[in-house]
Amino acid sequence: MSKTLTVSRAGAGTWLPRLAWAALAYNVLVILWGAVVRLTGAGAGCGEHWPLCNGVVVPQDPTLHTIIELSHRLTSGLSGLFAIALVALAFRLTPKGHAARFGALLSLGLIVLEGLVGGVQVLLGLTATSTDPARGLVQGIHLANTFLLLGALLLTALWASGGPRLRVRKQGVAGWASFAGLGLLLVLGMAGAVTALGDLLFLPADGTPVDTVKRDFAATASLIQNLRVLHPMLAILTSAYLVWLGVFLRRVRPGAQVQRWSLVVWSLLGAQMVAGFANIALKAPGWMQLTHLLLACVLWLATVLLTYRALTALTVSSNSVSPNNASANSVAPAPSPLPHSTPKGRNA
Repeated sequence: MSKTLTVSRAGAGTWLPRLAWAALAYNVLVILWGAVVRLTGAGAGCGEHWPLCNGVVVPQDPTLHTIIELSHRLTSGLSGLFAIALVALAFRLTPKGHAARFGALLSLGLIVLEGLVGGVQVLLGLTATSTDPARGLVQGIHLANTFLLLGALLLTALWASGGPRLRVRKQGVAGWASFAGLGLLLVLGMAGAVTALGDLLFLPADGTPVDTVKRDFAATASLIQNLRVLHPMLAILTSAYLVWLGVFLRRVRPGAQVQRWSLVVWSLLGAQMVAGFANIALKAPGWMQLTHLLLACVLWLATVLLTYRALTALTVSSNSVSPNNASANSVAPAPSPLPHSTPKGRNA
C-alpha cells in the first residue's frame, strides 16, 4: 500500500527548501543563458572540444564567442554542484524514504544527462551555423530534458518544504488527463526548440508568414525548415487541451489550489499566445525568443504545479471526495500521515 509522508519545514531543516528553490530559480537563468549562446552563434566558441575548451582548461586570448560558451559551461557546472549539495542535504536532513531524497537524486541525474547531451552536440559539431537535421533532434531532446529537470527540481522543493508525496497510481481519469497535458507540453517544447533553431538558421522570408511557409516547403528546403510549421499548430492544440484540463480538474478535484493554478495556467497560455504571434510578426528577434522561452519554462512549471495539486488533493483531504466524483477520481482514501520522523543527527 502506498503511504504518505509529510515532514514539517522545521523537521526537514530550513536550508533544504531554500537550496531547492534557489536551484530551481538558478537553472531557469542557466537555460536562458544557453539560449543566448545559440542566438549569438557562440556554441562553437570552444571548437569541437568538450569538456575542455579549445583543447585546454583555460583558453588563452579567448574571443567573445569563446567567453560566452565557456561561461555557459561554467554556469552549467555550478548547476551540478547545486544538485550534489541538494542530494547531500536531503540525505542528511530527511529520513529514509522521504520523497525529497528521490527528487534530489532525480535532479542530479537529469543535470548529468543535460551536460552529456550538450557535450554530444559540441563533439558532433551541431552548433553555430550547422544545418544538419540531427541538430534539430538533439535540440529537441535537450529541451525535453531541461523541462524534466525543472519539474524534478520543483517537486524536490515542494517535498523539502513539507508537501505530500505524489502518488501516481490509482488516480483515475484525472491522472491520465494531467499526464497527457504534461506530455503535450513536452512535445510542444521540443517542436519549439526546432522552430527556434530554424528561425536562427533560416530567417523568416520577407512578406507575410505564408511566404515563410511556402519557402519552408520548397524543393531546396531542409528538414529543419519543413518542421518549423509544426510548433504553431501544436501550440493551438495544446492550449485548447490545457484549457479543458483546467476545467476538468476543477470539477473532479475541487479545491483552492487547483482553482488557483488552473487560473495561472490559463493566464500563461494567453501570454504565450500573444508572445508567439508577436514572435512571428516581428520575425523572431532574439529578445522575443528569450521572452517566449521564459514564458514556456514558467508555463511548464505552472502545469506541473497544477498536476501536483490536483493529484495530491485526495491525500490532503481524502474525506472530501463526494459519491458523484468517485468514478472520475477512482482513488481509495489515502492512509493517515505517518508520525514525523526525526532527522539524523538531531535531537528529538
